[in-house]
Amino acid sequence: MNEETHMIWPDGKKCAVMVTFDFDAESMWSSEDTTNLRKPSMLSQGGYGPRRGLGKALEILRDYEAPASFYVPGTTAENHPYAIEAILKDGHEIGHHGHDHLWINPDNPEEEIREMDRGLEALKACGVVPTGYRAPAATSSDMTLDLVKQRGFLYNSGFLDDVYPYRHTLKDGSKGPIELPFHWNLDDSAITYFDFNTQAAILTNDHIFQVWKDEFDVLRDWSGLVNITLHPQLIGRPSRTLLFRRFMEYMRSFDDAWFATGTQVAQAYEAFEANT
Repeated sequence: MNEETHMIWPDGKKCAVMVTFDFDAESMWSSEDTTNLRKPSMLSQGGYGPRRGLGKALEILRDYEAPASFYVPGTTAENHPYAIEAILKDGHEIGHHGHDHLWINPDNPEEEIREMDRGLEALKACGVVPTGYRAPAATSSDMTLDLVKQRGFLYNSGFLDDVYPYRHTLKDGSKGPIELPFHWNLDDSAITYFDFNTQAAILTNDHIFQVWKDEFDVLRDWSGLVNITLHPQLIGRPSRTLLFRRFMEYMRSFDDAWFATGTQVAQAYEAFEANT
């Protein structure tokens, strides 16, 4: 899609809203520092997601009648199958998010393939055949999009180069997956995640809400895709649930905002693509 061509959303809607979750659980803490596997208190930060955060997030989604897309690492599906059942019971989409949440290393293609396939196997064991892929931490290699296409995914959601869906073109010139781009401005980990190694500030809800509101307002004005990326272990913390409710209330106040799963947005783009 070029700069002059804007997405036309279904039913005359002004913009699309994807409420998405990276359900990393403990793998957020173990993937980049394997010594945390021997530090139960460190892992417990991720354990809050399936233990408490997910239920709070699902409750808010029900209250605002919003569909969501959950991108789930294989280890989360294996260790917390009841959580997968809860997501599916509420009718939400489950996508692929690696297996051990390992950041893609372009110098280790065997690991990337293994992570992709093990994650697929774990989701399949839960009865899920995902149509969307989101790489851990938005990492990628020269072969990521080829793998996404080869494994039969409809869409990818990990690039940050647009505010509208678009179709990737692969290195051989063939059509690749549809991209549903996002940005850190609408990612809770960018402004609520805390680690002693980084000493990031813990920001107030008012500050974060203003960042999110401003981003939503302009994306809506541009008829863009509002791709919100949340984490149950972060947005499900007590005060952050108030932030989530406040932001959902604000977005829901606009009747022209279309709330949809990643698959629904990708299918809408397919229809738009076929007619342009």
